[in-house]
Amino acid sequence: MRVGFIRRDLYGVAAILIVAAAGYVLFPDNLALLTRIIAIALLVLSLDLVTGYCGVATLGQAALFGSGAYAAGILSAHYGINDPLLMTLGGIFAGAVAGLVCGIVMLRAHGLPQLVLSIALVYLFHEFANKASSWTGGSDGLSGIVLDPLFGLYEFDLFGHTAYFFGVALLLIVFALLRIVVRSPFGMLCRGIKEDPVRIRALGASPHKAMIKMYIISGAVAGTGGALSAISTQVVALDALSFTQSAEALVMLVVGGTGSLFGALVGTLVFMLFEDFVSAANPFHWLTMVGALLIVVVLFAPKGIFGTVQDLLSARRNRTGETRP
Repeated sequence: MRVGFIRRDLYGVAAILIVAAAGYVLFPDNLALLTRIIAIALLVLSLDLVTGYCGVATLGQAALFGSGAYAAGILSAHYGINDPLLMTLGGIFAGAVAGLVCGIVMLRAHGLPQLVLSIALVYLFHEFANKASSWTGGSDGLSGIVLDPLFGLYEFDLFGHTAYFFGVALLLIVFALLRIVVRSPFGMLCRGIKEDPVRIRALGASPHKAMIKMYIISGAVAGTGGALSAISTQVVALDALSFTQSAEALVMLVVGGTGSLFGALVGTLVFMLFEDFVSAANPFHWLTMVGALLIVVVLFAPKGIFGTVQDLLSARRNRTGETRP
């Protein structure tokens, strides 16, 4: 079983590298979009941790993403810390702290009240950033972000090559670490909490503590995505803390499939590429096309694209095994 897990992890890493290489070859003039996809993929991965694995209903994940983005940007714009690695660490720390705060507040409720709390939190974070304009730039956005060369060697060029490769490296590291987390005893505990928290409590474990830990991990992952966004664009806008950002992240997760890190990546890639293509092809009716895509996915692939494909392949293997003599 362990060998099977490792093989699947290697397949996942190989798939990320292949898609990243294909993107670099096919869209050499649009690396900014690809880097943006990576940043949002980290946000969707973080959402999958709390929603797909723990069953927490949330529409406030952008609060964690935006915290990481503003932390990275403030380190550069106000403190002169321009090293991309230190800025990323700052984003990770800020995201983890925001995850702790949001987890403590949200986990005091369940169901619809929990969803309302998540919406309230993202609006509070948004309004706080808007009012603290001396630090965040308010509605004008945080500018003045300057980047030192990565490792002192690789300049962040105008075409986005360094930012793209930096983003791919971050995604690979985060993906590998999260694969270890979700199949660890802690990850299994979180799956059990989603299925039956009463039974988990009866076994002597604390669902609340476990979900707080997962929220902190989720915040760190979202903060990584926010830091990457700040580093790649060298500006942080209030949109990073918007409710729309949270809602779109949830849509991407549903498109790909919840409870699977692979599904989060597939959903982000499909949704953002489709959105970019149709908005360029038809600027007046592209939202209609996006809505049609979501209806098709929900009706014909209720487990998401990755989950449905996985079920089809599993059913095919079972049929093949049954027909063997």
